[in-house]
Amino acid sequence: MSPLEVATRFSKAVGKEDYYPPKLTGMRGDHFGSFEVAHGVAIEGRKWTRPAAQADDTYDLIVVGGGVSGLSAAWLYRGQTGPDARILILDNHDDFGGHAKRNEFNVDGHKLIGYGGSMTIEGPKHYSPSAKQLLKNISIDVQRFYKFFDQGFYDQWNLTSGIYFNKNAYQVDRLVPDPFRNSYTPISGKPAQEVVGMFPIEQATRDALVRLVESDIDYLAGVPVQAKIEILASISYVDFLEKYAGVPREGTDILRDKAKGVWALGWDALSALEGARLEMPGTSGMGLSYEQLGWDAAEEPYIFHFPDGNAGIARSLVRSLIPGSLPGDTMEDLVTSRANYTSLDHENNRVNIRLNSTAIDVRHTKDGKAVDVTYVQKGVANRVRGKHIILACNNRMIPFICPEVPKAQVEAIDYAIRAPLAYINIALRNWRGFVEAGIDRFYIPQPNMMHFLTLDYPVSMGSYNFSKGPDEPIVVHGNYVPDSPGLGLTGREQFALGQQKLYQLDFADFEDDVFQQMSGALAGTSFDAERDIAAITVNRWPHGYAYEYNELFDPVDWNHTRGPHIVGRAQIGRISIANSDASAYAYVDGAIDAAARAVDEQVALD
Repeated sequence: MSPLEVATRFSKAVGKEDYYPPKLTGMRGDHFGSFEVAHGVAIEGRKWTRPAAQADDTYDLIVVGGGVSGLSAAWLYRGQTGPDARILILDNHDDFGGHAKRNEFNVDGHKLIGYGGSMTIEGPKHYSPSAKQLLKNISIDVQRFYKFFDQGFYDQWNLTSGIYFNKNAYQVDRLVPDPFRNSYTPISGKPAQEVVGMFPIEQATRDALVRLVESDIDYLAGVPVQAKIEILASISYVDFLEKYAGVPREGTDILRDKAKGVWALGWDALSALEGARLEMPGTSGMGLSYEQLGWDAAEEPYIFHFPDGNAGIARSLVRSLIPGSLPGDTMEDLVTSRANYTSLDHENNRVNIRLNSTAIDVRHTKDGKAVDVTYVQKGVANRVRGKHIILACNNRMIPFICPEVPKAQVEAIDYAIRAPLAYINIALRNWRGFVEAGIDRFYIPQPNMMHFLTLDYPVSMGSYNFSKGPDEPIVVHGNYVPDSPGLGLTGREQFALGQQKLYQLDFADFEDDVFQQMSGALAGTSFDAERDIAAITVNRWPHGYAYEYNELFDPVDWNHTRGPHIVGRAQIGRISIANSDASAYAYVDGAIDAAARAVDEQVALD
């Protein structure tokens, strides 16, 4: 049975008790069945006949997109207009949450929970008042993660970060400690001379990398501070290392992909100034303060993480919106509660979430007092009507489904291209091989596909306990970014090409890469891929991170308050635009803030 046939059979189970998307493995994320209708409209120009009959009674609000932004919009709208508001949320996926995706595994009787997309409530002290209040109102207290997240877990097992030089690129499989300090990767603490000496590269390159790590050379000595900042903003970090620090290309190839998890780009397409912000090697000696770099020196720890990532936020919103959808009322019981998918779309609900439903046409009625939304579910077009509409979907789809978007706004929306990536969750029966190697994560320079693998975050909440030791099952998380490095392409150009690449890959490609990279990195340990890998879930996101402005290619004064996204999110009568695209910020608070603005726009019309 093909993946599409599996997806079709599963979608036909909507409303049945065995319908439970989080348990599915294989290709998830933008899964088969979730994108074909949208691609038919946007790429092939396919037309659907708008039904003459209206499917439901008129809703107070219809939200297109059931991710964190869409769910937040529904919650905030109901909070402003009252509990009797009738709301419909349409989503093209078979599960709610959008990029906040939950993956579940049962490994030899152990329940494992992983995140398949949006992963962490990052820096919550910086959240807007409305975002902070929303989390509080849905019973999420971020301070409690200091208890839930075991910050000393991997130190207990003497594990550190590694670099895996793979045989395809370096003619040898070799796992060594990571000597490169930066904001996101702890290092082994071993002398750089010793560690870099194990790299399978030329001696001259080793010498250059040791010098880069061990010294605090100011490679722009004598240049005034403001001029330093301008220089660093105008060149890539790779170019900075090669031009100013004297690192050969063989060395920059090793460092190039270390930013992919943050930007979905390598350092050939990110500025040296961003390298300084992230404390990459070679930037510490320039004497630039956090304030001069535009960086917060008092960052919070990276611990505000549900076992299923920000699916925890999505599930808490759904629990609040639809009584009976998830049992319980605390953060702890939210983790292990099983969502009741049969309750999401019911005639007795005031709020309904209609899955497997792709919006294809959104337009005002002739009198302008409402908006008709046509969507396709199970191959059939249906039409619903709402007094207010919030489009919390991928922004680049909006001009294709909403003919009323002005030309200038279409151009602004089209500027931002989402970053493609895949989050791969690998359920292991044990993680003894990692302990034997002394590694809890490893980075892969010049990878075939995945550039990073790590043991999951050690979070225990309520009755859900993280793996207590290496003989228990665990989730290993892998990252893949389909970029095009070394070709002089902008970030937007790389994203566009990467989206095409990602759609062309199938599950077998990812499965082969998982087996190859893990077997190569953990060679010489007790790890056996055939025996120890219990299941793999690939969360494929061709339209992943919302576009954030890149000072290497975009005007330096474009930010969250200035840039094309401001025009792109303009209200169109009874239609408002949300999602993190509209904030030009690929984080959960960007999604919530966009929802708050869109709701305020619509409520002001009444």
